[in-house]
Amino acid sequence: MPSASHAPQTHWQAGRFRLDLQRPQIMGIVNVTPDSFSDGGQHADTRSALLHCEQLLREGATILDIGGESTRPGSPAVPLDEELRRVLPVVQEAVRFKVPVSVDTYKPEVMQAVLDAGADIINDIWALRWKSSERGLSGEQVVAQHASCGICLMHMHRDPQTMQVQPMSGNPEAIVDEVHDFLQQRASSLYALGVARERIVLDPGIGFGKTVPQNLVLLQQQARTHANGHAVLAGWSRKSALGAVLEALPPGITDVVYRSELLAHERSLASVAAHLLAVEKGARIVRVHDVAATRQTLAVWQAMQALDVRAA
Repeated sequence: MPSASHAPQTHWQAGRFRLDLQRPQIMGIVNVTPDSFSDGGQHADTRSALLHCEQLLREGATILDIGGESTRPGSPAVPLDEELRRVLPVVQEAVRFKVPVSVDTYKPEVMQAVLDAGADIINDIWALRWKSSERGLSGEQVVAQHASCGICLMHMHRDPQTMQVQPMSGNPEAIVDEVHDFLQQRASSLYALGVARERIVLDPGIGFGKTVPQNLVLLQQQARTHANGHAVLAGWSRKSALGAVLEALPPGITDVVYRSELLAHERSLASVAAHLLAVEKGARIVRVHDVAATRQTLAVWQAMQALDVRAA
C-alpha cells in the first residue's frame, strides 16, 4: 500500500541539467533500431538518428531518449556489442545539442559507456535489476557511482518476451498497489546507496505486462504512483492499449472503410490525448513519438492553468 507522502518533486537532477518539473517535460523518442514497434528502421543508423534528434528538438522536445534495443512484446534481446554499436555514436554526438540526453537501456555496461560519453539520464525498463553475467556489475552500482545522472525506474511484469503472453493478474486495485509498491522498493534501494531523491522519477510501465483495463486503471489512479513525491514519467505513445480502445469504436459516418487494426502511427491522436490526461493527473515527463502535436496540446493546457492561477 502507499507509503507516507512527501513533498512533490519540483526538479529532476539529470546529469548536466536540473530540469524544472513545474511544467511538463517532453521526452522525444529516438529508436536506433531495425525493429521497434512504431518506427523501427527509420533511424537505425547514426546519421539518420541524429537528424531525427534535430527534428524532435525543432518540434519542442526538451529531452532526447535514445535506445538501441526494441522492448516491444516478444522482441529478442540484443547482444551487448551490437547495442553499443548502435547507441554510443549517437550519444557522443547528441550530447552536443545542449539538452538532456537519456539512454533507454537495462545493460550495466551500456549505462557505464553512455554515462562516460556524457549522457545525462538512464531510463531502465528493468528498474536497475539487471546484473551483468560477465562482470557481475549491476545498474544500481553504475548509477550510484555517478555523481548526478537522472534515473527513470519503470515497472515491468516478467520480460519483453513473455510479458504480454502472461500479463499481470488480479483486480485493478491490486495491480495499482503492486506497481506502486515495486517502484517504491526500487527507489528505496537507490536511497540506500546514497542516490538523491531528486535524481529519480518513476514510470508505471504502460503496456509492459498489463492488460488494457489495467493500463487504463493505472492512468486513472496515477496519483498513487507518485504518492511518495517522485515525479511520474508517462509512456503511452502509440501503445497497443490505445489501439484496442480505438478498435472498439463503432464505424464512423464516412465513406472511409473503418479498419479493425490500426497501425502504430495511426494511434498518434490517441497518444496525445492519453498524455494530456496523464499530465492532468500529475505526470511531469511524457515520452512521445509525436513531439509537435504533444507540445501544442500541452501549450493549451498550460495556458488554461495560468488563467486558473491568476483567477485564484
